[in-house]
Amino acid sequence: MKRKKEDTPALVTGLLMADGKGGYTPATGDKILAVAREVAEQRLAKGTCLDSPGAVRECLPALLGAYSEERFGVLFLDSQNKLIAYEEMFRGTLSATVVYPREIVKAALGHHAASVILAHNHPSGSREPSQADIQITQRIKDALALLEIRVTDHFIATGTTTVSMAEKGLI
Repeated sequence: MKRKKEDTPALVTGLLMADGKGGYTPATGDKILAVAREVAEQRLAKGTCLDSPGAVRECLPALLGAYSEERFGVLFLDSQNKLIAYEEMFRGTLSATVVYPREIVKAALGHHAASVILAHNHPSGSREPSQADIQITQRIKDALALLEIRVTDHFIATGTTTVSMAEKGLI
């Protein structure tokens, strides 16, 4: 029997989801990713303490790693490193996204953030920060420093892993 392409993810995973009518239907790849994003967002609930790279690391692949285009998000923190909000702020193409430091500054002020954690994905799967990643991090850091808002880290997410630029000594 030849499988249809849209059936493959459900057949491979063997996962079922409630259909809302008392029965179950095979889970598609898109449905699985949507549920993973919901779980990641729940783990990053308002008030969650994000005082170490490990506290952020496990959620980012689900939030950002599966997209086929670059996305750039910001975690806004209070003075106790507790999450105020997470916002996906910019979307781009397969290999780049335009990031506007001014918009991040506006959002940080709007959230009354004491610090931020930057995060974006690399759809290519590359774990290493590019020169452009390093430069935009520094530009954002400089812009926020004028207002005494710290950039504590910048994570790069792939489908399954994350890299902390702070742990690499790049922040």
